[in-house]
Amino acid sequence: MSDGRARWTVSVIGGGRVGTALGATLAGAGHRVVCATGSSPASRRLIDERLPGTQVSTPLEAARAADLVLIAVPDDSLHTVVEGLKPLPWHGKLVVHTSGRYGVQDLAPLAEAGAATAAIHPVMTFTGQRDDLDRIAGTPFGLTAPSALTATIRALIADFGGTPFSLPEDRSLYHAAVVHAANHLVTLVSASMDMLRSTGVDDPGELLGPLTRAALDNTLRRGANALTGPIARGDSRVVAGHLDAVARHSAEDHHAYLAMARHTVHRAAATGGLTDSAAATIQNILNDSAASHGQQAAMAQTPVRHGRDPVVLDLVPRPSRSPDDALSAASENRSSTAGR
Repeated sequence: MSDGRARWTVSVIGGGRVGTALGATLAGAGHRVVCATGSSPASRRLIDERLPGTQVSTPLEAARAADLVLIAVPDDSLHTVVEGLKPLPWHGKLVVHTSGRYGVQDLAPLAEAGAATAAIHPVMTFTGQRDDLDRIAGTPFGLTAPSALTATIRALIADFGGTPFSLPEDRSLYHAAVVHAANHLVTLVSASMDMLRSTGVDDPGELLGPLTRAALDNTLRRGANALTGPIARGDSRVVAGHLDAVARHSAEDHHAYLAMARHTVHRAAATGGLTDSAAATIQNILNDSAASHGQQAAMAQTPVRHGRDPVVLDLVPRPSRSPDDALSAASENRSSTAGR
């Protein structure tokens, strides 16, 4: 941190993977981290390792002790934590939360009590391992803050070693996008690793590493034009064989393969790399496989136009899920992918 920049007394509410990593980074930049919250053994271990000498306290005690309060709790716990902090006097304090889903308005009760408030979101995965801190430097940080506070928060992000970019108050689609890219990538690759183990491959990670890194690099540069493989080529018989093999391996993976294959047909057709007739043939194979394995037929249809006439592609409906009850973990911070 350069001379002349404000040095904060910091408390971390949510001493888990994200909170302790960011707190340790602020300590390394010259700020003083005085308190952290965390009751689980995992949080206590991370606080001891990353924030040695920091007092472990309650959220109210932690907020009272600092002039910068960093709230790094699970997204669904943010409102509960904020409500619990309302009794404190907030004039002269800066409150920043790290939720990817929510904006600055979710800190409104504290702002009304006199706090300066902002929302930042590190676009990074935090696993609780030692390399978490190394990854923060250069990480993009989404920023939502009142214009009068923007310069202050940009300076704070610079102390993390991050790169700020502006986010609107409504972060729903933004957060869905980064979660889709990071969390679902883990699900996809780990399922592929399980399939490879079933074929006798001893080290699936070593086998998939070069392929997946190349695919990711190509996609980041070229988008859907980076598609290769049997669907992009229109190799329908190969796709049918894949579906049979995956169905024998796992019904759950077969369902996932169908969903991804449908969306891959959609993308390949939209870029013009797959003809209308090839797209329709593969789509019929996907529908037949879903029907033969007892899966519900797709209810939504999306028209894709890349030539004269639209190709109608079925999309797998997503089952509804009840929201997680995170109240019991209101001051704990779970694992984060794409910064949560």
